[in-house]
Amino acid sequence: MLYFHFTEKLLGLQDLLIKNVIQNESSTVIYAQMSRKPHNCPCCGTQTDKIHDYRKQVIKDIPAFGKYTSIVIRKCRYVCPDCGKRFYEDIPFLPRYYRMTNRLSAYVIDKLGCEYSFTSIARNINLSVSTVIRIFDLIRFSKPKKLPRVFAIDEFKGNTGHIKYQGIITNPATKQVLDILPDRNQQFLIDYFKQWSPKSRKRVKYFVSDMWSPYTDIASVFFKNGTQIIDRYHFIRQIIWAFDAVRKRIQKLYGKQYRLLFKHSKRLLIKRQAKLKDHEKERINSMLYISDELRTAYYLKEQFYTVIDAKDRNTAKQLMSNWILSAQNSGIAEYTACSNTLIRWQVGILNSFDVPYSNGFTEGCNNKIKVLKRNAYGYRNFERFRNRILHMFSHQNA
Repeated sequence: MLYFHFTEKLLGLQDLLIKNVIQNESSTVIYAQMSRKPHNCPCCGTQTDKIHDYRKQVIKDIPAFGKYTSIVIRKCRYVCPDCGKRFYEDIPFLPRYYRMTNRLSAYVIDKLGCEYSFTSIARNINLSVSTVIRIFDLIRFSKPKKLPRVFAIDEFKGNTGHIKYQGIITNPATKQVLDILPDRNQQFLIDYFKQWSPKSRKRVKYFVSDMWSPYTDIASVFFKNGTQIIDRYHFIRQIIWAFDAVRKRIQKLYGKQYRLLFKHSKRLLIKRQAKLKDHEKERINSMLYISDELRTAYYLKEQFYTVIDAKDRNTAKQLMSNWILSAQNSGIAEYTACSNTLIRWQVGILNSFDVPYSNGFTEGCNNKIKVLKRNAYGYRNFERFRNRILHMFSHQNA
Protein backbone atom coordinates (compact mmCIF):
# COMPACT_ATOMS: atom_id res chain seq x y z
CA MET A 1 0.00 0.00 0.00
CA LEU A 2 1.40 3.37 -1.05
CA TYR A 3 1.77 6.12 1.57
CA PHE A 4 1.95 9.70 0.33
CA HIS A 5 2.59 11.51 3.66
CA PHE A 6 -0.90 12.92 3.87
CA THR A 7 -0.38 14.18 7.44
CA GLU A 8 2.70 16.18 6.44
CA LYS A 9 0.83 17.66 3.48
CA LEU A 10 -2.14 18.54 5.66
CA LEU A 11 0.11 20.43 8.09
CA GLY A 12 1.84 22.24 5.25
CA LEU A 13 5.28 22.22 6.90
CA GLN A 14 8.31 21.54 4.72
CA ASP A 15 10.49 18.45 5.30
CA LEU A 16 8.72 17.63 8.56
CA LEU A 17 8.46 13.93 9.43
CA ILE A 18 5.50 13.12 11.70
CA LYS A 19 6.26 10.48 14.34
CA ASN A 20 3.13 10.64 16.48
CA VAL A 21 -0.02 12.69 17.09
CA ILE A 22 -1.72 12.85 20.48
CA GLN A 23 -5.08 14.59 20.91
CA ASN A 24 -7.34 15.44 23.81
CA GLU A 25 -10.50 17.55 24.10
CA SER A 26 -8.77 20.90 23.67
CA SER A 27 -5.35 20.39 22.08
CA THR A 28 -3.33 18.48 19.53
CA VAL A 29 0.34 17.61 20.14
CA ILE A 30 2.41 16.58 17.12
CA TYR A 31 5.72 14.79 17.62
CA ALA A 32 8.02 15.29 14.65
CA GLN A 33 11.52 15.87 13.39
CA MET A 34 13.13 17.29 10.27
CA SER A 35 14.45 14.99 7.57
CA ARG A 36 18.20 14.54 7.65
CA LYS A 37 20.14 16.47 5.01
CA PRO A 38 23.60 18.03 4.57
CA HIS A 39 24.23 21.45 6.14
CA ASN A 40 27.02 23.97 5.71
CA CYS A 41 29.04 24.80 8.81
CA PRO A 42 28.37 28.45 9.88
CA CYS A 43 32.10 28.87 10.76
CA CYS A 44 34.16 27.27 8.00
CA GLY A 45 31.46 26.45 5.40
CA THR A 46 32.25 22.73 5.25
CA GLN A 47 29.27 20.61 4.29
CA THR A 48 28.33 17.92 6.79
CA ASP A 49 25.49 15.58 7.72
CA LYS A 50 27.17 14.17 10.84
CA ILE A 51 24.76 14.36 13.82
CA HIS A 52 26.09 15.29 17.26
CA ASP A 53 22.89 14.95 19.34
CA TYR A 54 19.15 15.71 19.55
CA ARG A 55 17.17 18.10 21.73
CA LYS A 56 13.42 18.45 22.06
CA GLN A 57 11.65 21.79 21.70
CA VAL A 58 7.95 22.63 22.02
CA ILE A 59 6.70 25.18 19.52
CA LYS A 60 3.20 26.55 19.04
CA ASP A 61 1.33 26.49 15.75
CA ILE A 62 -1.97 27.87 14.48
CA PRO A 63 -5.14 26.21 15.85
CA ALA A 64 -6.42 23.31 13.74
CA PHE A 65 -9.88 21.73 13.74
CA GLY A 66 -10.96 23.80 16.73
CA LYS A 67 -8.04 22.74 18.95
CA TYR A 68 -4.81 24.34 20.11
CA THR A 69 -1.87 22.88 18.21
CA SER A 70 1.73 22.47 19.34
CA ILE A 71 4.65 20.66 17.76
CA VAL A 72 7.24 18.81 19.83
CA ILE A 73 10.13 18.82 17.42
CA ARG A 74 13.25 16.70 17.87
CA LYS A 75 15.85 19.22 16.82
CA CYS A 76 19.09 17.89 15.46
CA ARG A 77 22.54 19.34 16.15
CA TYR A 78 25.15 18.73 13.50
CA VAL A 79 28.91 18.75 14.07
CA CYS A 80 31.52 19.98 11.61
CA PRO A 81 34.30 17.38 11.01
CA ASP A 82 36.87 20.12 10.26
CA CYS A 83 36.45 22.76 12.98
CA GLY A 84 34.27 20.84 15.44
CA LYS A 85 31.53 23.51 15.47
CA ARG A 86 28.16 22.24 16.69
CA PHE A 87 25.07 23.91 15.24
CA TYR A 88 21.34 23.35 14.95
CA GLU A 89 19.71 22.28 11.72
CA ASP A 90 17.88 24.80 9.60
CA ILE A 91 14.09 24.79 10.17
CA PRO A 92 12.38 26.97 7.50
CA PHE A 93 9.16 27.54 9.43
CA LEU A 94 10.84 28.35 12.78
CA PRO A 95 12.89 31.56 13.16
CA ARG A 96 15.88 31.52 15.46
CA TYR A 97 15.07 31.95 19.18
CA TYR A 98 11.32 31.65 18.45
CA ARG A 99 8.92 29.24 20.10
CA MET A 100 6.20 29.63 17.49
CA THR A 101 5.97 29.03 13.76
CA ASN A 102 6.13 31.76 11.13
CA ARG A 103 2.56 31.17 10.15
CA LEU A 104 1.35 31.59 13.74
CA SER A 105 2.89 35.07 13.77
CA ALA A 106 1.26 35.78 10.40
CA TYR A 107 -2.03 34.43 11.75
CA VAL A 108 -1.86 36.84 14.71
CA ILE A 109 -1.16 39.80 12.40
CA ASP A 110 -4.07 38.80 10.17
CA LYS A 111 -6.50 38.53 13.10
CA LEU A 112 -5.41 41.96 14.34
CA GLY A 113 -6.75 43.39 11.10
CA CYS A 114 -10.23 43.12 12.65
CA GLU A 115 -11.70 44.80 15.72
CA TYR A 116 -10.68 41.99 18.09
CA SER A 117 -8.82 42.92 21.26
CA PHE A 118 -5.33 41.62 22.02
CA THR A 119 -6.78 39.61 24.91
CA SER A 120 -9.42 37.81 22.82
CA ILE A 121 -6.89 36.88 20.13
CA ALA A 122 -4.42 35.61 22.74
CA ARG A 123 -7.13 33.47 24.31
CA ASN A 124 -8.18 31.97 20.97
CA ILE A 125 -4.69 30.91 19.88
CA ASN A 126 -3.21 29.95 23.27
CA LEU A 127 -0.65 32.76 23.53
CA SER A 128 -0.06 35.32 26.25
CA VAL A 129 -1.35 38.86 25.74
CA SER A 130 2.18 40.25 25.98
CA THR A 131 3.31 37.90 23.19
CA VAL A 132 0.48 39.04 20.90
CA ILE A 133 1.36 42.68 21.62
CA ARG A 134 5.05 41.99 21.01
CA ILE A 135 4.22 40.45 17.62
CA PHE A 136 2.02 43.40 16.68
CA ASP A 137 4.63 45.97 17.73
CA LEU A 138 6.79 44.74 14.86
CA ILE A 139 4.37 46.60 12.58
CA ARG A 140 5.05 50.29 11.91
CA PHE A 141 3.13 52.73 9.75
CA SER A 142 4.85 55.91 8.64
CA LYS A 143 3.35 59.28 7.78
CA PRO A 144 1.83 59.44 4.26
CA LYS A 145 4.43 60.41 1.66
CA LYS A 146 2.15 62.76 -0.25
CA LEU A 147 -1.17 64.48 0.18
CA PRO A 148 -4.14 63.31 -1.90
CA ARG A 149 -6.24 65.33 -4.30
CA VAL A 150 -9.29 64.92 -2.03
CA PHE A 151 -8.52 65.46 1.65
CA ALA A 152 -10.92 64.86 4.55
CA ILE A 153 -10.34 65.43 8.26
CA ASP A 154 -12.42 64.63 11.33
CA GLU A 155 -12.00 63.73 14.99
CA PHE A 156 -13.11 60.88 17.23
CA LYS A 157 -13.14 60.37 20.97
CA GLY A 158 -10.12 58.17 21.62
CA ASN A 159 -9.06 59.21 25.16
CA THR A 160 -5.54 58.01 24.36
CA GLY A 161 -2.34 59.55 25.69
CA HIS A 162 -4.33 61.71 28.16
CA ILE A 163 -5.96 63.55 25.21
CA LYS A 164 -9.71 63.34 24.72
CA TYR A 165 -9.94 63.66 20.93
CA GLN A 166 -7.75 62.19 18.20
CA GLY A 167 -7.84 63.18 14.54
CA ILE A 168 -8.27 61.09 11.40
CA ILE A 169 -7.24 61.98 7.85
CA THR A 170 -8.78 60.12 4.91
CA ASN A 171 -9.09 60.21 1.14
CA PRO A 172 -12.86 59.99 0.42
CA ALA A 173 -12.24 59.51 -3.31
CA THR A 174 -10.24 56.27 -2.90
CA LYS A 175 -11.68 55.24 0.51
CA GLN A 176 -8.29 55.23 2.26
CA VAL A 177 -7.26 56.12 5.81
CA LEU A 178 -4.08 58.16 5.51
CA ASP A 179 -3.10 58.96 9.08
CA ILE A 180 -4.24 59.14 12.70
CA LEU A 181 -3.31 62.25 14.68
CA PRO A 182 -2.75 62.31 18.46
CA ASP A 183 -4.58 65.63 18.85
CA ARG A 184 -6.94 67.88 16.94
CA ASN A 185 -6.08 71.28 18.45
CA GLN A 186 -5.15 74.05 16.06
CA GLN A 187 -1.50 74.39 17.05
CA PHE A 188 -0.86 70.68 16.55
CA LEU A 189 -2.55 70.78 13.12
CA ILE A 190 -0.40 73.75 12.12
CA ASP A 191 2.78 71.93 13.11
CA TYR A 192 1.59 68.78 11.34
CA PHE A 193 0.79 70.40 7.99
CA LYS A 194 3.99 72.43 8.03
CA GLN A 195 5.85 69.17 7.38
CA TRP A 196 4.67 69.14 3.76
CA SER A 197 6.10 71.42 1.14
CA PRO A 198 3.92 74.08 -0.54
CA LYS A 199 4.10 72.04 -3.74
CA SER A 200 2.65 69.00 -2.00
CA ARG A 201 -0.11 71.05 -0.38
CA LYS A 202 -1.09 72.48 -3.75
CA ARG A 203 -2.11 68.97 -4.82
CA VAL A 204 -5.15 69.16 -2.53
CA LYS A 205 -8.12 70.31 -4.61
CA TYR A 206 -10.94 69.51 -2.15
CA PHE A 207 -10.82 69.86 1.63
CA VAL A 208 -13.75 68.13 3.40
CA SER A 209 -14.48 68.77 7.08
CA ASP A 210 -17.25 69.39 9.56
CA MET A 211 -18.37 72.76 10.93
CA TRP A 212 -15.42 73.32 13.26
CA SER A 213 -13.64 76.62 12.68
CA PRO A 214 -10.03 75.39 13.27
CA TYR A 215 -10.39 73.03 10.30
CA THR A 216 -11.52 75.78 7.95
CA ASP A 217 -8.79 78.09 9.26
CA ILE A 218 -6.20 75.41 8.51
CA ALA A 219 -7.64 74.94 5.02
CA SER A 220 -7.50 78.69 4.34
CA VAL A 221 -3.83 78.90 5.30
CA PHE A 222 -2.32 75.61 4.05
CA PHE A 223 -4.65 74.62 1.19
CA LYS A 224 -5.36 77.87 -0.59
CA ASN A 225 -5.90 76.12 -3.93
CA GLY A 226 -8.39 73.69 -2.40
CA THR A 227 -12.15 74.05 -2.29
CA GLN A 228 -13.52 73.86 1.24
CA ILE A 229 -16.49 71.50 1.54
CA ILE A 230 -18.74 71.18 4.58
CA ASP A 231 -20.02 67.66 5.07
CA ARG A 232 -23.76 67.44 4.41
CA TYR A 233 -24.55 65.47 7.54
CA HIS A 234 -23.18 68.22 9.76
CA PHE A 235 -25.26 71.07 8.35
CA ILE A 236 -28.42 68.97 7.99
CA ARG A 237 -28.29 68.07 11.67
CA GLN A 238 -28.26 71.77 12.55
CA ILE A 239 -31.85 71.93 11.30
CA ILE A 240 -32.76 68.68 13.06
CA TRP A 241 -31.27 69.98 16.32
CA ALA A 242 -33.16 73.26 15.96
CA PHE A 243 -36.46 71.47 15.37
CA ASP A 244 -35.87 69.05 18.24
CA ALA A 245 -35.08 71.96 20.55
CA VAL A 246 -38.45 73.50 19.64
CA ARG A 247 -40.19 70.18 20.36
CA LYS A 248 -38.55 69.90 23.78
CA ARG A 249 -39.46 73.46 24.68
CA ILE A 250 -43.09 73.13 23.58
CA GLN A 251 -43.75 69.76 25.22
CA LYS A 252 -42.90 71.27 28.60
CA LEU A 253 -45.87 73.64 28.25
CA TYR A 254 -48.44 70.84 28.27
CA GLY A 255 -49.60 68.20 30.69
CA LYS A 256 -48.20 64.73 31.10
CA GLN A 257 -50.36 63.15 28.37
CA TYR A 258 -49.27 65.52 25.59
CA ARG A 259 -45.73 65.73 26.92
CA LEU A 260 -45.31 61.95 26.61
CA LEU A 261 -46.93 62.05 23.15
CA PHE A 262 -44.38 64.55 21.90
CA LYS A 263 -41.50 62.73 23.57
CA HIS A 264 -42.37 59.29 22.20
CA SER A 265 -42.96 60.72 18.71
CA LYS A 266 -39.50 62.23 18.34
CA ARG A 267 -38.43 59.90 15.54
CA LEU A 268 -41.67 60.39 13.63
CA LEU A 269 -41.42 64.15 13.86
CA ILE A 270 -37.83 64.15 12.58
CA LYS A 271 -38.56 61.62 9.84
CA ARG A 272 -39.09 63.04 6.39
CA GLN A 273 -42.79 63.46 5.65
CA ALA A 274 -42.53 61.79 2.24
CA LYS A 275 -41.40 58.59 3.97
CA LEU A 276 -44.23 58.49 6.51
CA LYS A 277 -46.98 55.91 6.32
CA ASP A 278 -50.65 56.92 6.44
CA HIS A 279 -51.16 56.12 10.13
CA GLU A 280 -47.92 57.96 10.96
CA LYS A 281 -49.13 61.04 9.09
CA GLU A 282 -52.35 61.02 11.10
CA ARG A 283 -50.37 60.89 14.33
CA ILE A 284 -48.16 63.77 13.20
CA ASN A 285 -51.15 65.89 12.17
CA SER A 286 -52.79 65.37 15.55
CA MET A 287 -49.69 66.80 17.27
CA LEU A 288 -49.28 69.71 14.87
CA TYR A 289 -52.85 70.88 15.54
CA ILE A 290 -51.96 71.29 19.22
CA SER A 291 -49.24 73.93 18.69
CA ASP A 292 -48.94 76.58 15.97
CA GLU A 293 -45.26 77.10 16.74
CA LEU A 294 -44.51 73.41 16.39
CA ARG A 295 -46.43 73.37 13.10
CA THR A 296 -44.30 76.25 11.78
CA ALA A 297 -41.09 74.54 12.93
CA TYR A 298 -42.19 71.31 11.25
CA TYR A 299 -42.92 73.13 8.02
CA LEU A 300 -39.47 74.77 8.05
CA LYS A 301 -37.83 71.43 8.72
CA GLU A 302 -39.61 69.88 5.73
CA GLN A 303 -38.88 72.90 3.56
CA PHE A 304 -35.15 72.46 4.15
CA TYR A 305 -35.28 69.00 2.60
CA THR A 306 -36.01 70.69 -0.73
CA VAL A 307 -32.65 72.43 -0.35
CA ILE A 308 -30.94 69.07 0.14
CA ASP A 309 -32.60 67.72 -3.01
CA ALA A 310 -31.12 70.50 -5.19
CA LYS A 311 -29.11 69.15 -8.11
CA ASP A 312 -26.67 72.05 -8.48
CA ARG A 313 -25.14 74.90 -6.56
CA ASN A 314 -27.24 77.73 -8.03
CA THR A 315 -30.52 76.01 -7.25
CA ALA A 316 -29.34 75.19 -3.74
CA LYS A 317 -28.24 78.80 -3.21
CA GLN A 318 -31.64 80.17 -4.19
CA LEU A 319 -33.57 77.64 -2.09
CA MET A 320 -31.28 78.16 0.92
CA SER A 321 -31.65 81.94 0.72
CA ASN A 322 -35.43 81.56 0.74
CA TRP A 323 -35.26 79.14 3.66
CA ILE A 324 -33.00 81.41 5.70
CA LEU A 325 -35.40 84.33 5.11
CA SER A 326 -38.37 82.21 6.20
CA ALA A 327 -36.52 80.97 9.29
CA GLN A 328 -35.54 84.48 10.39
CA ASN A 329 -39.11 85.75 9.87
CA SER A 330 -40.61 82.84 11.78
CA GLY A 331 -39.85 84.36 15.17
CA ILE A 332 -38.59 81.01 16.47
CA ALA A 333 -35.33 81.61 18.34
CA GLU A 334 -33.91 78.17 17.59
CA TYR A 335 -34.36 78.65 13.83
CA THR A 336 -32.98 82.17 13.94
CA ALA A 337 -29.75 80.84 15.50
CA CYS A 338 -29.69 77.99 12.98
CA SER A 339 -30.09 80.35 10.02
CA ASN A 340 -27.20 82.48 11.31
CA THR A 341 -25.05 79.36 11.42
CA LEU A 342 -25.95 78.53 7.80
CA ILE A 343 -25.08 82.07 6.72
CA ARG A 344 -21.69 81.83 8.41
CA TRP A 345 -20.88 78.50 6.69
CA GLN A 346 -22.74 79.16 3.45
CA VAL A 347 -19.74 78.96 1.10
CA GLY A 348 -18.62 75.52 2.29
CA ILE A 349 -22.21 74.25 2.35
CA LEU A 350 -22.89 75.33 -1.23
CA ASN A 351 -19.59 73.81 -2.38
CA SER A 352 -20.90 70.40 -1.25
CA PHE A 353 -23.51 70.53 -4.05
CA ASP A 354 -20.80 70.72 -6.74
CA VAL A 355 -18.86 67.59 -5.83
CA PRO A 356 -19.74 64.02 -4.74
CA TYR A 357 -17.36 64.05 -1.77
CA SER A 358 -18.39 64.00 1.89
CA ASN A 359 -17.20 62.77 5.27
CA GLY A 360 -19.41 59.68 5.09
CA PHE A 361 -16.45 57.32 4.68
CA THR A 362 -14.59 59.09 7.51
CA GLU A 363 -17.57 58.80 9.87
CA GLY A 364 -17.81 55.10 9.05
CA CYS A 365 -14.14 54.70 9.95
CA ASN A 366 -14.76 56.53 13.23
CA ASN A 367 -17.52 54.08 14.08
CA LYS A 368 -15.20 51.11 13.44
CA ILE A 369 -12.48 52.75 15.56
CA LYS A 370 -14.92 53.16 18.45
CA VAL A 371 -15.80 49.46 18.23
CA LEU A 372 -12.08 48.64 18.41
CA LYS A 373 -11.66 50.91 21.43
CA ARG A 374 -14.67 49.43 23.25
CA ASN A 375 -13.47 45.87 22.65
CA ALA A 376 -10.09 46.74 24.16
CA TYR A 377 -11.58 48.89 26.97
CA GLY A 378 -9.47 51.77 25.67
CA TYR A 379 -5.84 52.30 24.69
CA ARG A 380 -3.21 54.18 26.69
CA ASN A 381 -0.37 53.99 24.17
CA PHE A 382 -1.17 56.27 21.22
CA GLU A 383 1.45 54.82 18.84
CA ARG A 384 0.09 51.32 19.34
CA PHE A 385 -3.48 52.63 18.93
CA ARG A 386 -2.50 54.45 15.73
CA ASN A 387 -0.73 51.40 14.27
CA ARG A 388 -3.70 49.23 15.15
CA ILE A 389 -6.14 51.55 13.37
CA LEU A 390 -3.97 51.91 10.27
CA HIS A 391 -3.43 48.14 10.19
CA MET A 392 -7.18 47.61 10.44
CA PHE A 393 -7.70 49.74 7.31
CA SER A 394 -4.50 48.67 5.52
CA HIS A 395 -6.35 46.28 3.19
CA GLN A 396 -8.13 49.31 1.71
CA ASN A 397 -4.83 51.13 1.24
CA ALA A 398 -3.42 48.07 -0.53
